[in-house]
Amino acid sequence: MLRSKIEKTTLEILELLNERGEIAQEIGKQKEMQGVKRFDPVQERKLLDLIAANNKGPFETSTVQHIFKQIFKASLELQEDDNRKALLVSRKKKPENTVVSVLGQNFGDGSQHFIMGPCAVESYDQVKTVAQAMKKQGLTLMRGGAYKPRSSPYDFQGLGLEGLKILKQVGKEEGMAIISEILNPNDVETALDYVDVIQIGARNMQNFELLKEAGKVNKPILLKRGLSATIEEFMYAAEYIASQGNNQIILCERGIRTYEKATRNTLDISAVPILKKETHLPVVVDVTHSTGRKDLLLPCAKAALAIGADAIMAEVHPDPAVALSDSAQQMDINEFNEFMAEAKAFANVVQSATVNN
Repeated sequence: MLRSKIEKTTLEILELLNERGEIAQEIGKQKEMQGVKRFDPVQERKLLDLIAANNKGPFETSTVQHIFKQIFKASLELQEDDNRKALLVSRKKKPENTVVSVLGQNFGDGSQHFIMGPCAVESYDQVKTVAQAMKKQGLTLMRGGAYKPRSSPYDFQGLGLEGLKILKQVGKEEGMAIISEILNPNDVETALDYVDVIQIGARNMQNFELLKEAGKVNKPILLKRGLSATIEEFMYAAEYIASQGNNQIILCERGIRTYEKATRNTLDISAVPILKKETHLPVVVDVTHSTGRKDLLLPCAKAALAIGADAIMAEVHPDPAVALSDSAQQMDINEFNEFMAEAKAFANVVQSATVNN
């Protein structure tokens, strides 16, 4: 008997809730016609006070008010146009994949690529050696840090503009597209002359002024996920760029900070299919920064390729032992060649399986 009453009361509440929702929608239409804001804090406070004055229990007034705050929030969302609510980077807004082209290499069309290069630009010879090794492997997408955000202010901060000049020179000589990080919004315009893709690093994922400036240029942007950013926060960061008019965005999963100490960060491999499902943007996986361990680069790269990543990013240095940054996690040339042999073979298997399915 009591359960029947609960069921009946639940249905009555549901009916009243939906009736309230319909009224809220009508109010929203009237507000739109009048050109006023949909959220009315004065009215919300009036309703909360009304609830407090009329609540006879057994629920605490604070509990009932909390429930009604959720109803108010849901009602406000009903008043918004669903299409307008959808993020520019979301599948709701654009169902088809965005394809970002970099020197003839397409991200987002189903093909898979490799982005390689030194963690930091140290000299012309260093960058040239890596570029030549990449060229022998048929690679044309080169990463390299000219500006280096470091945890310690006393660590090597990069060569700055001189580093960009070295990257551009080597890129021109070896036919490489250059991907490099920019830290300061004021440097975005300068970078256009030197790089093919502007990278916004993990520490700057929520540097909103930098994101806005990146959104104003006609240049692909590689956006890395923040160290502790949720996927939602990551998408909102991309939205800052897209909202300024630039939809040439490549997302990069580079590991997130967790309690685990076995790796430098924790590679959130599930982020790849989630981002591909929720957004129309290509997704890259940085296996170097996510693991911080050379022995894990290949298995993590295979996992990323298998789960649908558009590209793998990793670091290479002619002599990692003397590298000015992240020496322990960079591959030397021989390790790079071994990595590429297995990774390319695996990528071919993945591509074949995809085509057959």
